[in-house]
Amino acid sequence: MAVEIPAIIKPSRLRSRGGLLGECLAEFLGTLVLIAFGCGVVAMAVAALPGSGRAATPTTIFLAAGDWLLITWGWAFAVVFGVYVAGGVSGAHINPAVTLAMAVRRGFSWAKVLPYWFSQVAGAFTGAALVYLVYHDAISAYDHASPAPKVNGHTNATFSIFATFPAAYFHGGIWGPLIDQIVGTAFLLMLIAAVLDVRNQAVQANLGPLVVGFVVAAIGMSYGANAGYAINPARDFGPRLLTYAEGWGSLAFPGSVSGVYSGYWWIPIVGPLVGGLVGIVVYDLFIGDVLLVRAESAALPEPGRTRQVIEADEG
Repeated sequence: MAVEIPAIIKPSRLRSRGGLLGECLAEFLGTLVLIAFGCGVVAMAVAALPGSGRAATPTTIFLAAGDWLLITWGWAFAVVFGVYVAGGVSGAHINPAVTLAMAVRRGFSWAKVLPYWFSQVAGAFTGAALVYLVYHDAISAYDHASPAPKVNGHTNATFSIFATFPAAYFHGGIWGPLIDQIVGTAFLLMLIAAVLDVRNQAVQANLGPLVVGFVVAAIGMSYGANAGYAINPARDFGPRLLTYAEGWGSLAFPGSVSGVYSGYWWIPIVGPLVGGLVGIVVYDLFIGDVLLVRAESAALPEPGRTRQVIEADEG
C-alpha cells in the first residue's frame, strides 16, 4: 500500500528546487554519501581497526590482499548508495568526469556542467569533513604512534584516508599515474555507458547502481594500487581541500612527499576528465554506432551472425 509522504518544507517554498537547484542538491548529497562511506572505509582500515586493538599493532595496515578488498568493496557500496540517493533527481553523476562525458556524448546541458561540478566538490568536502569528525581521535592516535615522517604531525598514511597519491615505484614521475587515471576512468565511463544503454543489454529493475558499484570494485581490484584509483576529480579534490584545512599541508597541496612525489594534486583531476571522454567515445565507436546501425536496419541479424539466414520453403 502506497503511503503519501508529506513535504517537510511547504510546497510553495519548494518551487525553486524543481529544476537545477534541486539537481545540484541531489548531486551534493549523493557525493556526500559517496565520500562518507568511501573515505569512511579507508579510515576503518588505516586508523580505526589498528587503533582499536583489532590489528597486530596500532600502526599495522595492509598486511594482505584482504585488506585491499575491504577498501574496494567499501568504495563499491559507497557508489551504489550515492547513486540510489541522487539518481531519481539528478541522474547521480556524483563525478565531474561523468558530467563532462554526458555533456559531450549524451546531450547533457552544458549550462549545468559547472553547477554540477561545484555541487559534487562541495558534497565531497562535506563528506570528508564528516569522516574526519567521526574518526578524528583514531587518526590522531595513528599519527601519534606512527614513526613515519610527518607534516604538522600528520602522516601520509592518514592523508590517504581522504585523497590519493602515487605508488613509490613511479619515482615521482607524472606519466605513470596520469595514464593510470586515464585508463581507470575510461573503463568506468565505458562500462557506465554499457550499463545504461537500452539498445544493448541494459540493467533492468533499478539494478543499475548496483552494477556500477561492481564496476568500481573491479577497477579498484585491477588498477587500484598504482595511484589509489580516484577516477573522480571531486572524490579527490574535495577531501584534499579538507585535509589542507586540517593541517596536512604540503601532503595535500601541492601534493608532495619529499623524495617520493611532488605537485601531484592535479593528476586525479585531469586524468579522470580525459579518461572519461576516452571511455565514452570508445564505447560509442565500438558498440554504440553498431547498435545505432542495427536499430535503423530493417533486418536485424541474430547475435553472432554476419548476415540474415533465409530458410528454404519445405516442399
